[in-house]
Amino acid sequence: MWYKPLIGLIAGGVFGYLYYRLVGCPTGGCPLTSNPYSSVLIWAALGAALLMSK
Repeated sequence: MWYKPLIGLIAGGVFGYLYYRLVGCPTGGCPLTSNPYSSVLIWAALGAALLMSK
């Protein structure tokens, strides 16, 4: 069962990067989406936590 959070971590990270690239925040006013590192980390943690709970 250790692979579920890992899958969520990877999928969340990919989604976070795609969200940064496609939606993002061009003005830099949004702290979560204006930086690719923070966007990937937040979404990866969310994905891992989501799949860990199931």
